[in-house]
Amino acid sequence: MKQVWVKADPWETALVTAALESGADAVIVPEGRVDDARELGVIKTVSVAGDLRWGRDVVYCELHTAKDEEEIVRLSREKIVVVRTSDWHVIPLENLAARTGNVFVEVENLDEAQVATGVLEKGVDGLVVVNRDPAVVREIVSKLKGVSGLLDLCTFSIEEVRPVGMGDRVCVDTCTIMNGGEGILVGNSTQALFLVQAESIENPYAAVRPFRVNAGPVHAYVLLPEGRTRYLSEIRSGDPVLGVNWRGESRPLVVGRAKVERRPLVLVTAKGVAGDAAIILQNAETIRLVRPGGEAVSVAALKPGDEVLGHTESPGRHFGHKIQETIIEK
Repeated sequence: MKQVWVKADPWETALVTAALESGADAVIVPEGRVDDARELGVIKTVSVAGDLRWGRDVVYCELHTAKDEEEIVRLSREKIVVVRTSDWHVIPLENLAARTGNVFVEVENLDEAQVATGVLEKGVDGLVVVNRDPAVVREIVSKLKGVSGLLDLCTFSIEEVRPVGMGDRVCVDTCTIMNGGEGILVGNSTQALFLVQAESIENPYAAVRPFRVNAGPVHAYVLLPEGRTRYLSEIRSGDPVLGVNWRGESRPLVVGRAKVERRPLVLVTAKGVAGDAAIILQNAETIRLVRPGGEAVSVAALKPGDEVLGHTESPGRHFGHKIQETIIEK
């Protein structure tokens, strides 16, 4: 997830409020206004005496020439560099994205923001929204912070569903209402993650809780924003997980609570483009995977030959980060 800052220098209360309400990571404020910003809400400040300080932590640089580019690269080795440019060409941004990190770019509108986040696919590390209209700021920040982009989904063909006994499973209660065909990606291995739908369907057994995903046992992996994974047992209140719908549209979700309870489990095995895939889930009618067209299917109704959605990756991970190594997961 890219960092998004809002420039409220010169000071304007409405800009700081817009930054807070839309989920910005920080606000740039004038010297002497840090306390005023903190009185409006909890948000990181960038100022002479802020959480991040000009000169010590953050510097401004103009980008017009190849010499400017070299200076930005040099400075970015130790500080965050906010790049200001009046000539919006993609190539200089591609050069910076390829050569260094710690580069933020000033943007005036959503089009500029989308270009900056998409250069060389990975984009720059952060954006500074300089528009002075609070409504425009809300729109830009909300869209940037609310959507992570498209994730490649694939289909798994179900081979077997069988009970495996009791185990500790994790319910992930998020701070977001999810829709039909939307949930989180979970699996026995990082190589094959299944789309487990939120409890968003009316049923006679339990109340609808569209913020909740009955995700799987404590050992299972869950996909996070920025492509990392964690064990479900490690998820805590305030952590991010990646919400994904059947179209592959993804967004970060904040975990409100992770609840571990002992429940009967089933093993679901399948075949995918990368080979064998498996997930263990609670043995209950309300636990659902997602078909390619977005329709939910209960684990109680799954049968061999059914197709469900998921995501495949290379299996190597070290503390949740992708690595290149020889590894076999069974």
